[in-house]
Amino acid sequence: MKTLLITLSLLVSASGAEPSCCPAKTAACCAKALPAAKSSELSLYQADSTWTTDQGKNVKLTALQGRPQIVTMFFSTCVSACPLLVNDMKRIEETLPANVRTNVGFALVSFDSELDTPAKLAKYRAQHKLPANWTLLHGEPDDVLELAALLGVKFKKESTGGFSHSNIITLLNPSGEIVTQQVGLNRDPAPLAEAAVKTLTKP
Repeated sequence: MKTLLITLSLLVSASGAEPSCCPAKTAACCAKALPAAKSSELSLYQADSTWTTDQGKNVKLTALQGRPQIVTMFFSTCVSACPLLVNDMKRIEETLPANVRTNVGFALVSFDSELDTPAKLAKYRAQHKLPANWTLLHGEPDDVLELAALLGVKFKKESTGGFSHSNIITLLNPSGEIVTQQVGLNRDPAPLAEAAVKTLTKP
């Protein structure tokens, strides 16, 4: 796991993504995406962290394996970038062919270990009408930090209680390897949707 974290941290450093909560397409919002992971040794599902779903169930990240997952990190009280990130994920979902849409998972992982309790995430799901193939996860601060590093997401808690953060949507293949990343807001959903379909058609 240490090797995985160091390797992906080096990829993150190379990407140059900086924390941002800006809705505009600035340089920080639109940095280059990370290279795709090529080896199963780089599966994020090797992480031993335990998370709690919005239904109150304790799970490992391996609960997400078996189908492509489109993942982003957010916090429910965000009023700037996060609603746009979630909307971008919905646009990706809508762009997927109808016959494969339910075979792709979507995961929202909260930065806010204190306020985004499972009950709060359940309320968020209801408010935003997120379907069953979406997973909402609450984690402890160290686990959030580890996953953010593996995904190349930089974040910082602000004095106001919110978070500044990178705006990154990641596609994982069914084995938990990073296939590609969409960096920024209001991007064309087609490339990531097409990449997700390809992970389903590969032998």
